[in-house]
This record gives sequence, structure tokens and C-alpha cells, in this order.
Amino acid sequence: MKILVINGPNLNLLGEREKDNYGEITLEKINEELKNLAKELQVEIDFFQSNTEGSIVDKIQNAKGIFDGIIINPAAYTHTSIALRDAILAVKIPTIEVHLSNIHSREEFRKYSYTAPVCIGQIAGFKKDSYLLGLRAIVNHLKEC
Repeated sequence: MKILVINGPNLNLLGEREKDNYGEITLEKINEELKNLAKELQVEIDFFQSNTEGSIVDKIQNAKGIFDGIIINPAAYTHTSIALRDAILAVKIPTIEVHLSNIHSREEFRKYSYTAPVCIGQIAGFKKDSYLLGLRAIVNHLKEC
């Protein structure tokens, strides 16, 4: 079983930006914890981060036939990108959307996700644990399929 973790814009700045919303953990540390959990769950895991929408769309499209599941934090593209939505829908790879903060308790424009309706689920508000819960959830989902 092979899982792809995709992170969108500005997540490369975790640990430096808006610590009240995102905490002090870096993306590298989250990835390290995901690698440890993946080893425990006996799955392969790969990571991708980009600040550009087209690169993320390309990565999703290129995942077809390679990855069994995707965990995605589209970041700001959650609320703006029909292109990401369409890419997730097109590849038919089970995908879980994750967010460090609870997007539903923040600014009004952050409460709607274009990508969530084409994902098997959304996990938000648990900081780094959103990713860890997402990995457990996608693995369990794939085992049940």
C-alpha cells in the first residue's frame, strides 16, 4: 500500500507563521512523524509540497496507478481551487483532506472547501494529529475496500 501526502501553499513555512492557528511544528517534523506511523502501519509513504496550483494538479494526475491513497492539505487552495477538485475526482484515488486548524471556526471564506466533497473524508482542527489521523483513516479505508 502506497500513500501520497500533498501539501499546498505556505505549508513549507509551518513553525514560522501564524502559530496560534498552526502551532510551532514544522512540515519536516510532521513528515517525520508520518514516516514513523507509516512504518508502524506497514505502508509506503511519499511527500510533496508546492506553492503552485498547477504543480499540485500535475502531482495528483501523475499519482494514478502509483499510489493507492492520497492525504491532501490544499491549504488556501481548499477554498478557491476547482482545478484541484477536478483532479481528485478524475484520478479516482481515495483521498482524505486534512487541515491543521479547524477551518469551520475561522474566517467565513475558509468555511467552504471545494475539495472536501470529492474526498472520502475531512479531518480538521487537530494540528499535526490531523495528518496522523488522516493516515490511519486512509489505511483503514483501503484495507476495507
